[in-house]
Amino acid sequence: MTVFTSGMSRTQPSPAPARPGRVRRLFDEVRPAVVAAKQRLPAGGSRRSEEDSRRPEGGSRPGPWRRGPVLTVCALLLGLLLPLHRTLTDRAGLGSLAETFLPWFGLFVPVLLAGALLRRSATALVALLLPVTMWLHLFGGLLGDRSQAGGDLTVVSHNVAAENRDPAGTARELAASGADLLALEELTDRARGTYGKALAKAYPHHVVRGTVGLWSRLPLSDTRSVDVLRGMAGPLAETLRPEDLPVEPPRALRTTVATEKGPLAVYVAHLGSVRVTAGSGFWTDSRDAGATKLAAAVAAEHDRRVLVLGDFNGTTDDRAFEGLTSRLRSAQDVAGAGFGFSWPASFPVARIDQILVRGVEPRSAWLLPATGSDHLPVAARISW
Repeated sequence: MTVFTSGMSRTQPSPAPARPGRVRRLFDEVRPAVVAAKQRLPAGGSRRSEEDSRRPEGGSRPGPWRRGPVLTVCALLLGLLLPLHRTLTDRAGLGSLAETFLPWFGLFVPVLLAGALLRRSATALVALLLPVTMWLHLFGGLLGDRSQAGGDLTVVSHNVAAENRDPAGTARELAASGADLLALEELTDRARGTYGKALAKAYPHHVVRGTVGLWSRLPLSDTRSVDVLRGMAGPLAETLRPEDLPVEPPRALRTTVATEKGPLAVYVAHLGSVRVTAGSGFWTDSRDAGATKLAAAVAAEHDRRVLVLGDFNGTTDDRAFEGLTSRLRSAQDVAGAGFGFSWPASFPVARIDQILVRGVEPRSAWLLPATGSDHLPVAARISW
C-alpha cells in the first residue's frame, strides 16, 4: 500500500530578499574608495610612479628651468655680495664682519651646487656661474704661489700675546727665522725685559714704545710714538670727559732704518681690539679710529720707502683699512702663497697680521711656525 505523506520532507528556508535601502547604503560607503583607487591608476591599470604621484592634479611636474627658484635667488645674491660687499650696511658692524671672512663665502657655492643637482634645477646651475666667477676674480689669484727668489731685507711681524707663557722660547724661535727686522706687538711690562735679553745678541738695535717694539740688525733713528688710540670713540667715551679717559700706553711707533740702499720708514702698530656684544653687534670703533689715524700718519710720511707691520685686528678686505690699502700693497697678496691666514694659530681663518709696503718690492711672503701666541708670525722678503 502506497502511502503519500506530503509535507513530511525537511527543506532549507529561502533567504529573505535584500532590502533596497541597505544595498544603496553599502554602495555609497564603497564608492569613494573605488574612485580614489581609480585616480591612482593610469589608463593601462598599473600603479603610478612616485614621481608622477607628486605631480599636481590636472598638471605636469615643472621643467628643469622652472625648478629651484629659492636656490637661484640665493646664488644671484651671493654673486652680487662678493663684488659689492662695500655697499653692505655696516650697522652693528655687519659689513665689517662679512668682509673679515669674505673668502669663506665661497663655501656656499658647493652647498648651492648640491641643492641644484638634487632639485635638477638648470636655472640654479646657470645662476651659480655668477658667484663662481666673482669669487675667482677676487681671490683666484691668491690660490697659487706668487713668491720669487731674491730680496734685500727679511722682515717678521708677530703679536706675541700678553698671556704667552714662554716669551723666551718665542724670542728664540723668532731669532732663528733670520729676520733683519723683527716687529713685536702686545708686549707686557713683565715680558719686555725677557724679549730684550733673548734678542740682544742677534739684534743690536731696538726701540720700544708702549706695547710695540722693533728689533733690528741695522741702525735705527728718528723714533717716535704714533697715536692710534681710540680717543673719544666707543660707548664709555660718551659718559667721560677727555681728561677722564684712562691713559693707555702707545700702541704704534715710527722709526727709520738705515739700509745700504737708503732710509726705510718703518711703522709698527697694534690696532684696537674688536668685540661681539649683544648691544653693539660687531664692535670695531676702537680699531677703526686707530686705522684712520695710522692712515693719516702714513699719508704724511715724507720717505718714499715705507713698511707698515703689525696686528690690525682686521683683514685688508675690510673697508676700515681703505686709507691704508689705497696707498700700500700687501706683501702677502703680491708675493705670498695662498691666503696666509694668521689667526687663530690653532685653526687660522683670517689674516689680521699685516705686512704692507710702499716704494719697495715684495719678493716672497710666508707664515712662520706657531709659538706660544694665539697668532702666527708673518714674514716677507723685500727688495729695492
